[in-house]
Amino acid sequence: MTPEFSREVGIPRVAAIEYPYGRTVGQVGDSDGQRQVLLAALSFLETAQTPGQICHLPFTWPEEPKHTKWQPPEISPIIKMYLDEIKAFGS
Repeated sequence: MTPEFSREVGIPRVAAIEYPYGRTVGQVGDSDGQRQVLLAALSFLETAQTPGQICHLPFTWPEEPKHTKWQPPEISPIIKMYLDEIKAFGS
């Protein structure tokens, strides 16, 4: 997500992608797109020749980030448990 930072901290190889944070491999429910991103990243990591090499993967986010649906339709179980705990202690 931030290849320059990765290079600075010494990560040996970076498969960079211009996707929003939290959506590194693609949109929710797009298993084909996610598979393509993962295969491209693995292919680069397998063939990279030099330390510090960065490959910008050839994928473009399909919509304006401000239109991306960031939250799933249902609250995650861990967040629900956390909120229930807060309510229990707050009452």
